[in-house]
Amino acid sequence: MKKLLFLVFIAIYGSSFSQNYRITYLKSSNGTLIEGQDPIVVYASGENTMLTSQDNDNYKWDHFPMEYTIIARKSNSINQYAILATDRAIQTRDSLSLAKQSFELLPETKKILGHTCKKAKTIVNSNTIELWYTDGLKIKGAPTTLGQNLGLVLQVVRNGNFEITATKIEKNKSASIEPITMKEVDNLTYKDLLWKSRFTTISIFKDQIINFSDSSKSNDSILRFANGTIAVRKIKIPEIKVGSQVFADITEQSNGDAYDRTGSFFIIPIDKATSFMDGLKNGKSALPVYTNGNGKEYQGVTTTENYNPVVELMRFYTPFGVKQYNTLQLKDKTWAENVFYRQDISDLRARLSNQEVWVGIFIGNYDKGGHKVTANITIHNEDENKVAPLQIVPLFCTNNIMEMAGQEYGTMFNNDKGLEVNFKLDKALKNCRLRYITTGHGGWENGDEFVPKKNSIYLDGKEAFAFTPWRQDCGSYRLSNPASGNFPNGLSSSDYSRANWCPGTVTNPIYIDLGNLEAGSHSIQIKIPQGLPEGSSFSSWNVSGVLIGE
Repeated sequence: MKKLLFLVFIAIYGSSFSQNYRITYLKSSNGTLIEGQDPIVVYASGENTMLTSQDNDNYKWDHFPMEYTIIARKSNSINQYAILATDRAIQTRDSLSLAKQSFELLPETKKILGHTCKKAKTIVNSNTIELWYTDGLKIKGAPTTLGQNLGLVLQVVRNGNFEITATKIEKNKSASIEPITMKEVDNLTYKDLLWKSRFTTISIFKDQIINFSDSSKSNDSILRFANGTIAVRKIKIPEIKVGSQVFADITEQSNGDAYDRTGSFFIIPIDKATSFMDGLKNGKSALPVYTNGNGKEYQGVTTTENYNPVVELMRFYTPFGVKQYNTLQLKDKTWAENVFYRQDISDLRARLSNQEVWVGIFIGNYDKGGHKVTANITIHNEDENKVAPLQIVPLFCTNNIMEMAGQEYGTMFNNDKGLEVNFKLDKALKNCRLRYITTGHGGWENGDEFVPKKNSIYLDGKEAFAFTPWRQDCGSYRLSNPASGNFPNGLSSSDYSRANWCPGTVTNPIYIDLGNLEAGSHSIQIKIPQGLPEGSSFSSWNVSGVLIGE
């Protein structure tokens, strides 16, 4: 593999032309050099120019992607090459963009590395770009594709505060090696493949149907439960460096269901004797029960000595029938084809890194067609560990993910005790935060979905935080809701403000600072003034909480 990579590298490096100069550039912001940067290196001759951000003399062969750009002067084309892995390389060709570049040539001059430079200016995507170039060396080149035909560009200034400046100009030995053939792709494909090579994508579900049907079946890799409303699979997650960023993304569209539904993308802790998997496989009675004196039993919602509840990576809400009901036309409305949810879940890294985990997705619905979803986790590694490693302690989740298998709704907030969770820390944790997700439900006029209600959080008997969760931006997502009902007052159902959620959105967690917690026993209590039932209608609250500490 390494030999093939070396041949590709040398081929691009030589590229069939004699290189006369090697120019090194460094980037600075607000007059200060950017730390830890790789220099930009330009190899320039009278015939061609190559630019790269790789250190060609001291290159780390396991560091990908490697990218090079060659400006072919005879054809006036930009040729881009990317080595994505030891056995995978692509190229693309652009013969138009150089010809389209236009500049305002200005009278100012200044000296850079002893060379008198002229000034040119242009506007790119609302950014003012100034280029300082010299004709003295009789060659052309630049540290970016911009300005390649001006002369030798020794400095690029963007918006007056970001600079790429030449720090060294050296004579360079000749080289003449024919490039080997790489897979050629169109420009958009090249950019897409290069972008995707910079991070790790773990596909969890692809076009998975989440529906309600007696005929729902599991297969070798995906297990389905609760009449098909839950899909679960085991995934091996690679090591995630401390300080790296992790994202979850879901793409959803209706496959028949017209309603807004609660969705959850979650992991199932299996580090105690009993897990949520036991409930999925054996029924809700296999889960530990929480009671608070209101006469109901709530299955699997709180941590115990032998059980941890699910950890919600993302709480999301489907819109009213996106895609499936796009035939319901309204003037000047172009409906979305799907809904895309994406959320930073980096703070849960410790529950994912270098582990085999059960990952699940749930959408509560009673429709045979249901919903179609694709879900991924992406890992964006950083080279430096600037963030302290975190400990993750699952505490509670009243989101009844097994709703269609009889798991009780989160109605425990109808008395003064509400939800109380007792937990024990084996060792002290510093800078603790509660990652708290809350949404209110009860979909009639006086139900908690449409009535603001205060959430109060108590730590060890003392109020730590209180707020009223509420979303007033739901009308922003009208184009994802073709089947939303329209009312005489001119509003759609999807326009109405709700208790911390909107049809077609993610509900973001909030972070409640709890300070330093000593080893030993503690308690968290959640109180919400849950509304009273009206006939067969009732209110409930889906709350989940994870303790995060150093």
